This record gives sequence, structure tokens and C-alpha cells, in this order.
Amino acid sequence: MLFDLTDLRLFIHIAQQKSLTRAAERSHMSLAAASNRIKELESRFGMRLLYRENKGVQLSPAGETLLAHAQQFMQQVERLKSDMQQYNNGIKGHIRIFANTTAVTEFMPEVLGAFLARHPQVNVALEERLNQDIVRGIQEGTADIGIAAGPVQGQGLEIINFSTDRLVLATAPDHPLADAGSVAFADTLAYPHIGLHEGSTLWHFLNRIVSEAGQRLELRIQVRGFEAMCRMVEARVGIGILPQSAALRHSRTMRLSLLELTEPWALRERSVVVQTLEGLPHYARELVDVIRGIVPDSKE
Repeated sequence: MLFDLTDLRLFIHIAQQKSLTRAAERSHMSLAAASNRIKELESRFGMRLLYRENKGVQLSPAGETLLAHAQQFMQQVERLKSDMQQYNNGIKGHIRIFANTTAVTEFMPEVLGAFLARHPQVNVALEERLNQDIVRGIQEGTADIGIAAGPVQGQGLEIINFSTDRLVLATAPDHPLADAGSVAFADTLAYPHIGLHEGSTLWHFLNRIVSEAGQRLELRIQVRGFEAMCRMVEARVGIGILPQSAALRHSRTMRLSLLELTEPWALRERSVVVQTLEGLPHYARELVDVIRGIVPDSKE
């Protein structure tokens, strides 16, 4: 054997941490032991896998190839463990999901409620991440399923569109824009906005749109969720841009006017991102089916 599972885990940690020291800590071994394992790997393969630099380590081209195979191999090991656990009592599987803000707050509770009712012995970890981090997580194997909105670029990944999501503007009923019906994003910049927190996908998206246009978005306050945003809008603190599904839900209990944004980017594709659908454990494939079956298109 040219390597064992410990070698592969260590090498993946090195690629993620860009540091042999931190990778050794994550692998629960001494720096000397980690260094010896890498030297032994390089000796067995007969080629350099790492470039050791002052600021850390970088993978060589051969190291990049090993990393890709190591990630796929370890994913298969984890899937084997998950599938074999169904023959024991207790938890039969684990799914880790990276998703954008809208997915986490708006439709994944319903999706997971339906899925876990049928699969009570499956654990799910759901984490809010930015689009680029979602794609990176799938590529690196740190997540099984990604859920993103808008254009998704991930070479070698399987991207499954399952619905559309429209961004709309919410105002108080007596706001100057309230009766416009539709509005250009640029026309909203004359008014103070209510925004989501800086770690949210929507905040990053709108901030990029404004920056690329050379404009400025005046944020009066930032909040943690869409409900808080709508309450601030209703209280005339400012106006806010949010997914139509969330806006419609909160407009049932709050006095809001909803306007369509005229820009093409306001209508976004929702996508499930995986390495390969067939490569997922059977219960994870069923979760993808539940997502595709439950989440509707955003409608007026």
C-alpha cells in the first residue's frame, strides 16, 4: 500500500490549512510524526507533493492530483460507513448541508420536517454559507449537499435547478415608492435600506451589485433575519430587499407594500449542488428529491 486512511486525512488537512503544524494538530499527531508521514508518502510516490514555504505549504501539481483522489476516496469511505450503519440500531446516516440564507430560513425547515419524519435515524447538519463557500465545500467534500441561488459555477459538479426565487422591495404602505408597482434598484438607493447581517448571502450579493455600479447603499440598520427586516420596514425605519417568498409570508401579518425589481438579476435560479447525485448515500438522494418536490417557484 502506498498510503493508509491516516495519510489521506492528514494530506487533506494540510491542503485545507496550508500549514503542516495546524494539520498535525487537527490530525491529533505531533509535527514530527506528520512530517515523517508526508516524507514517506513522497518517497513511496517518488515525487514531491508539497512545497514548503516561509508562510506555510503549497501543493505541487502531483499534490493537487493526490488531493482530488484523496477527497473522493474519503467521501466513499464515509458513505460506506453511513450505508453500513443502517444495519445497526441508532443513527443510520449523516448529511451535512451548506445553504444560503433564504434556504436556511425560508424553506429548509419545511423540507427537513418532511424528510426527518420519514428518516428519524438520519442526522442533518445545516449551515448558512455564502455561494462561493457552498461550492468550495462540495468540491472539497466538507459538505454533501449545497443549496445556492443565482449563477453557480463549479467545474465537475452536478448542479440541479429546482425552482426560481425573485427578489422584491418591501416598503411601508405610505412610503413614496409604495404605489409604484415596480422599481429599478438604482431608484431605491435614494432611501435608507434595512439589510441583513454582513455574513449573509443576500448582503454580499447586493453589496457586489452596488459596488460594480459605482454606487452606494445607505444601510440604516442590519438585522439577523427577514422577519426582523420586515418589522423594521413596517415601522418606517427604511426599505428592504428580500426574497418574495419571505416577503409574502410576512406581509400576511404586517403592513407592507411589495414592489417588483426590474433588473434581470432579481429573478434567480435555486440550485442543489453535489459532486454527483449517484455518489450520494440513498437517504441523501431522497433528501434532494424532497427539496425538489416541496420548494415552489417564487410567484406573485
